Amino acid sequence: MKIIPSKKMSIFSPAIFGDLKAAATAKKNTGANVVDLSLGSPDLPPDEKIRQVLSEQSALATSYGYTLGGTKRFNEAVANYYKRRSGVQLNPETEILQTMGSQEGLVHLPFAFCDEGDIVLTTNPAYVAYDAGIKLAGAEPYYMPLKTENDFLPDLKAVPTEVAEKAKLMILNLPGNPVPAMPSPEFFEEVVEFAKKHNVIILHDAAYSEYYFTGDQPMSFLSTPGAMEVGMEINSLSKSFSLAGARIAYIAGNEEMIQLIKQLKSNLDYGTFGPIQEAAAVALDNGEEITDRLRKEFSLRHKVLMEGLAKIGWTATPSSGGMFVWAKYPYDMDDVEFVFKAIHEAGVVMVPGSIFGSEGKGYVRMALVQNEQALSQAVDQLRLLK
Repeated sequence: MKIIPSKKMSIFSPAIFGDLKAAATAKKNTGANVVDLSLGSPDLPPDEKIRQVLSEQSALATSYGYTLGGTKRFNEAVANYYKRRSGVQLNPETEILQTMGSQEGLVHLPFAFCDEGDIVLTTNPAYVAYDAGIKLAGAEPYYMPLKTENDFLPDLKAVPTEVAEKAKLMILNLPGNPVPAMPSPEFFEEVVEFAKKHNVIILHDAAYSEYYFTGDQPMSFLSTPGAMEVGMEINSLSKSFSLAGARIAYIAGNEEMIQLIKQLKSNLDYGTFGPIQEAAAVALDNGEEITDRLRKEFSLRHKVLMEGLAKIGWTATPSSGGMFVWAKYPYDMDDVEFVFKAIHEAGVVMVPGSIFGSEGKGYVRMALVQNEQALSQAVDQLRLLK
């Protein structure tokens, strides 16, 4: 039988992570110490309170029906979390929608707003799921480069007027993956002004909003005056609450936009497992306590890696948050070639910047998913590269 893939399968090129893992395994089999900084999967376990309620709820015989979207308890927990953490008032019934992880929400969302040929403004580099959703919807990405001279924030003034007028959607991610650039109130105000002027819907991916190392609270796009008129924010509990495998997230924001996505999702799934939603609600209810511990740990890791890389002559992008370090290595070679060299010669696993976009050439992404000792060891091993 001849198996013919659909034309849309051309959107999905093979991911490099499998090759990185294979190379790392081969290196480890030689007896070498391997430090894996590739995947942004939290190494810290969920808080005991979260695990306890998930265990208790999963044991109930009544917990195994369809949830048909977000439970009232989960939506109210999201609303309370936003009010406490960012001062944003949300209606839990109409302005919040649960998704099965943020990747699911990000990939499906363009279907609700974009027609064939519509333009979506996104960044270069950017998280790879954005492109998948844009192209599956038949839309066209317009890439806004993230450059050093603009503090790795997109320059909205550089977007041609004819492109801005045709755009339906803009996707932002601050602090970002792979570049951990931080937003400012002034930048978000500029985004709102741009959206109103050109009638562009804004989606802010806030997956790393609790990964801030200065200041006293996360910055939500929705706290910007006028943001609720023009956009939404998507956030998952994968990173901040170590619930990556549980696959639970939410989209919050403009009521009309939320209702359109809810209509789409009613045709796609029957909601996340109820006990996971209950555990997520407990996580959000205890958000301050849990994320305070997270920030203390990750700020120390960030400091160790940033200072270590500087000592061995690397140029790491200045940052005060995020789960990653975006670094330029001091070798004249292709970034894909370089990351395999680093595995073979130094036993350190990183992600080549170019998989996130052409502006990532010559960079690597390093995830802060190892303890301070392991990160120091990684720097020592990278020092051996020739």
